[in-house]
Amino acid sequence: MNLGELVSALSEFAPPALAESWDNVGLLVEPSPPHVVNTLFLTNDLTEEVMEEAVQKKAELILSYHPPIFTPLKRVTCGTWKERLVVRALEHRIGIYSPHTAYDAVPHGVNNWLAKGLGACTSVPLHPSTAPSYPTEGPHRVEFCADSTEQLETLLSKIKDIQGISSVTTLPARVEGEEQTRVSLNCSQKALLEVVALLSENSSLYHKTEILLLQKPLLPHTGMGRLCTMSEPVSLLTMIERIKSHLKLPHVRLAVGKGKTLESPVEKVCLCAGSGSSVLKGMKADLYLTGEMSHHAVLDAVADGISVILCEHSNTERGFLSELRDALATHLQNKINIIVSEKDRDPLQVV
Repeated sequence: MNLGELVSALSEFAPPALAESWDNVGLLVEPSPPHVVNTLFLTNDLTEEVMEEAVQKKAELILSYHPPIFTPLKRVTCGTWKERLVVRALEHRIGIYSPHTAYDAVPHGVNNWLAKGLGACTSVPLHPSTAPSYPTEGPHRVEFCADSTEQLETLLSKIKDIQGISSVTTLPARVEGEEQTRVSLNCSQKALLEVVALLSENSSLYHKTEILLLQKPLLPHTGMGRLCTMSEPVSLLTMIERIKSHLKLPHVRLAVGKGKTLESPVEKVCLCAGSGSSVLKGMKADLYLTGEMSHHAVLDAVADGISVILCEHSNTERGFLSELRDALATHLQNKINIIVSEKDRDPLQVV
């Protein structure tokens, strides 16, 4: 499969538009074409050790969940480890693709995999995603009525000269017993200011004007974090054991909520793979599950009677790679070899 086809297929699997605005997702390193991919190499973090593994496995594309290039590179030398990753990738004609928060948002992504460790439950996104585009072009709709054909023709001529105007329609309308023409148009934020300024030149038109903000529709089961409601409440101790088993961890970090014990029932769990402070903040639940949170965010949760389980950042993500391998194999119709890194691991350990 050539690189372009594969990148398109990966984008269909989890559209990059679902990623957070601050994120850096998609194809990050591209060898000069033509570039055929026979082996796709999956990793959570692309370290130098993992890069050497990918070279040894003769991978043509690395899918790194975390983007190895996040802040802009001012040079590509061997001076820093991230620059060396780019150098090694290009030397061995290996592309690098990162989905990151796009995989957090999709229904078949990281957060849903993490929720599977809780036991039988239903889940909904904490912060639902919206469709990448508006129902129609332009985020604003302007509607007004005009009773003079000559006046209307002059006005529409001026409106159509404004950049960012789309979908201008006119319909006959009866307003207070008078035959008029109703005009509807969609426009950008910048164009809206110009349209309003134009309409304000005629007070009768201006006072008949309605401005609507077009909301992007929510995408079902898609978004950041998850609120999971257990089919049957279980004790905090039982939940700890389930999570450790799912993540294959001997230890987790625990903060018990004020007034709670290990035997307290857990019915609602808010979770977020990776770093959960901002996603979980203010959410009502019996338990927060994430990789890491700030010290003060943990204190706030505990004071609200919410227990917190922290598993270290990438431990809440890495196990998803095996499920991802199988899902991508089906999505790509088994056209390429997909392997998961054996060297990828969380940098922190308990000693």
